[in-house]
Amino acid sequence: MKTFLWLVKREFWEHRGGFLWAPVITGGVFLLLNLMGIITAEVIGARHGINFGASGELHKVMSQMDAGDMSKVGMALDVAMYSSMAIITVVLGFVVFFYCLGALYDDRRDRSILFWKSLPISDTSTVLSKLVSATVLAPVIAVLAGIVAGFAQLVIVAITLSFHGVNVWQLLTLAHPFRVMGNLLGYIPVYVLWALPSAGWLLLCSAWARTKPFLWAVVLPVASGLLISWFGIMGLFNLPTSWFWKEIVVRGLFSVFPGGSFTAYNGSPHALTINGESGLDIMNLSRSWAAIGTPNLWIGVVVGAGLIAGAIWFRRWRDDS
Repeated sequence: MKTFLWLVKREFWEHRGGFLWAPVITGGVFLLLNLMGIITAEVIGARHGINFGASGELHKVMSQMDAGDMSKVGMALDVAMYSSMAIITVVLGFVVFFYCLGALYDDRRDRSILFWKSLPISDTSTVLSKLVSATVLAPVIAVLAGIVAGFAQLVIVAITLSFHGVNVWQLLTLAHPFRVMGNLLGYIPVYVLWALPSAGWLLLCSAWARTKPFLWAVVLPVASGLLISWFGIMGLFNLPTSWFWKEIVVRGLFSVFPGGSFTAYNGSPHALTINGESGLDIMNLSRSWAAIGTPNLWIGVVVGAGLIAGAIWFRRWRDDS
């Protein structure tokens, strides 16, 4: 276990730019753009004599709100916190995608694989350490960066509204920062399971391809999808074209992007329920964890495990010399 932890640390040290600085810088840029937008709105409003909160109108409006209105305000504040995480998750998806593609291929390309194979470290431990780095370490760091950015975003919004007659502390009590934090951290195990087929496929291509793993990883599933679509158009075979594109091509390539698991179950996963208990319902743990009970997720886990086993096999026997 100690050796495995050092392998994960090695991945972090070698890819600190993607794992750490990419989400941190993204969160910082997001906050800077929001701050610039708020300052711009205030300056333009002052130039045109627009000062909605000068006479305490916002304070009066809030004092007249009932419990339902307050719940909507709290949901809006929660959205302000989630919004910082939204852009970070996109960056996280790209980081994990390209990290998995190069994780095993780069060792063979620069011949450092010879050094690592000379050590008493199994290929299984090496591949699994890269898998854990991609699906656990990177999301945890991204979520922590998103939480910090979300708290900062909430404070910025609250301070801005305080200049318009709104009590900062009253506003902050309407938000649910710890619920947001718990929802984001609680989603990570679901992400790990959902991302396995995509991470497994990318690692397999990284271990197998002698050159240009990106082309192999993308071209093979896309070309297969086009071929199946062509068969359907020509009426040669009655193949499930839409299913193949959704469950094989899209799932196999883009499961490393967070949020895909919300489509794993029936219903309307994108509907937002506003009430005093749930807030932004789409991110509640009961909803995000609903994918755990679906065959779709567990079939992907089994397929991902098989692909990872293939990556370990190619890591052991692939010889580019």
